[in-house]
Amino acid sequence: MLVNYQQTGDATNPAVIIIHGLFGSLENLNVVARALASNFNVINVDLRNHGRSFHDVDMSYPVMANDIKILLDELKLDKVHLVGHSMGGKVAMQFAQLFAEQVDKLVVLDIAPVAYHSRHDAIIAALNEVQQRQVSSRSEADGIMSTYIDTPGVRQFLLKSLAKNEAGQLAWRFNLDVITEKYDTITDNINESHSCLCDTLFIKGNNSDYILPEHKDSIARLFPNARAKIIQGAGHWLHAEKPDAVNRSIIDFIQ
Repeated sequence: MLVNYQQTGDATNPAVIIIHGLFGSLENLNVVARALASNFNVINVDLRNHGRSFHDVDMSYPVMANDIKILLDELKLDKVHLVGHSMGGKVAMQFAQLFAEQVDKLVVLDIAPVAYHSRHDAIIAALNEVQQRQVSSRSEADGIMSTYIDTPGVRQFLLKSLAKNEAGQLAWRFNLDVITEKYDTITDNINESHSCLCDTLFIKGNNSDYILPEHKDSIARLFPNARAKIIQGAGHWLHAEKPDAVNRSIIDFIQ
């Protein structure tokens, strides 16, 4: 099946694939897509089990990378730039591992090719509580989630995926059951097979702990042509917190 996507910019320009993170959708990276659209053919995607894409029981990185491959084949794109945030950064890295010949430049936003310990237990508990309650408004859902999640910005991000389904009920657009079941797969590392020689840029928020000094060896082993950029005053959601600095870093690198 084909993932949902949104294409902007001139189709004759070099193509950039933009891939969002866990619990997100293509809307989350529209700030990046808009900045790139004047010079690139931008394809912003909803990963499987997210946004308006199909739901499926598999959430492995090779399978999600293959979804991107199927989309490129459909769009007849032989070579692309890839930009991925968080889980989407791992999908982009996995694609580069499997289909290196189709990658021009790779941009990874605040994630490393390593396994992570659980970081979303409270979020998953909050989301499941909302799902079980069958809420009638986003404000009701926000009230439920506030007992699990202190940060209003995190709750607002998640609530963007709460929408009416075909039955007219509010429901999560992402496939919460599968995400909950496959969470260990999502937090695990990508499948390593070889070093990818594509030019790669890792962009880190200086307040984030997703890319740490101890990850340097893993990055260098899998992406020996990688360089790093640190965005000051930003955390894990660096593209939302410092969009101008992130967009300029991406554009300077891929141009």
